[in-house]
Amino acid sequence: MAHVAPTSHRRPARASHRGHRSDDGSIQITSWLGLAFAFVVGWILTAQSHVGVHAAGVTLLVMLVPVTIGTFVTGFRQGLGSWKAALLAGAGLAFTLLKFFF
Repeated sequence: MAHVAPTSHRRPARASHRGHRSDDGSIQITSWLGLAFAFVVGWILTAQSHVGVHAAGVTLLVMLVPVTIGTFVTGFRQGLGSWKAALLAGAGLAFTLLKFFF
């Protein structure tokens, strides 16, 4: 027979967090600088002649595009934080997109 804890020891039911939007404030400067740094690493990797290293750079850059767009969308909703760092990440995104399409 399974042991059942008495009702006084059971945890109370928790409310669902679905649909709850927490407003944590603006995007931190480290997020923007991390995105910019990742773009630079991706460009360095794509400049290499080894096929695997080049492919890793392309993969990194492709994955950074939607992450950066999502960060900008969140930034416009909650605040960009440092506009200079956001501009740097935006420049990295623009350069990457221009590199892919032209």
